[in-house]
Amino acid sequence: MIAASLADNLFTAPVIAFLVALIATLLRFEIRLPEALYAILSTYLLLAIGIKGGRALAAASPSEIWKPLVAAFVLGVVTPVIAFGLLRLIGKLDVINSAAIAAHYGSVSAVTFTVLITSLESREMSYEGFATGLLAILEIVGIIVALFLARGASSGSSWKEALAEVIRGRSIALLVAGLIIGGVVGGDRLAPTDPLFVGLFTGALTLFLIELGVIAAERLRDIREAGLRLVVLGIAIPLLNGMLGALAGTAAGLSTGGVAVMATLAGSASYIAAPAAVRIALPQASPGLYITASLGITFPFNLTIGIPCYIALANALT
Repeated sequence: MIAASLADNLFTAPVIAFLVALIATLLRFEIRLPEALYAILSTYLLLAIGIKGGRALAAASPSEIWKPLVAAFVLGVVTPVIAFGLLRLIGKLDVINSAAIAAHYGSVSAVTFTVLITSLESREMSYEGFATGLLAILEIVGIIVALFLARGASSGSSWKEALAEVIRGRSIALLVAGLIIGGVVGGDRLAPTDPLFVGLFTGALTLFLIELGVIAAERLRDIREAGLRLVVLGIAIPLLNGMLGALAGTAAGLSTGGVAVMATLAGSASYIAAPAAVRIALPQASPGLYITASLGITFPFNLTIGIPCYIALANALT
């Protein structure tokens, strides 16, 4: 089942675009997108995800939502603690760098989530549309917990300032804006926008992943500095957290697609919101460690192997 899921996931336009860009960059071909286009695509994707989630939230009842929300909150607390413990125990990292990396693994990757929902839709697997709300919860809670773990050792700015950076940051702001638009307008009145926010979504994601393939290739060159232990943990932590996410999603009564979403959210690693918060709260932490771990190791792993594993696990549990 995992092999079939792996093949289905690999032979999709976004994943192939990412791999082609990664390999081309490693071979020193110039494939990078214009910088302005990268900003436009990221804005579009986050807003489209939010609008889709808001539309689903408008149609959902409180009885459907409360258990997944509780499960997401618990995962937001547990996953950074697990990452922190493993980084200290196995990775032999100091408190500051362990907490900095844990913030990335406690938070989530909106792009990994986007690739997953594209993969689910290509398989005609349904999932709870309010998953975008779970994404927003995990993105914030995981960072808060990780920064709290480092409070005693940090000499940086207030963790409250870092939290404000996350909440007011571009990714959360666009997601929340999309949720509000989708929730207020509703499905019927949003139908005229579907050609833009639904029809063009996969194409925009494909372009976006070309740029991320270039960035990931650049971070791969830093793996030697990161060390073998961090490489192993960059794969083991997402798998462990993803398993916990799948169990939490099952306990919350989610569908098979919803369990896959919860597993992927828990197993992903932030490389947008978390770096911004860590830069403020933990300036002593090494970007060469936390950016390489999240974007150079975990993101490519999840895109190619992790997502099929999470989908297979969801199928096995439901």
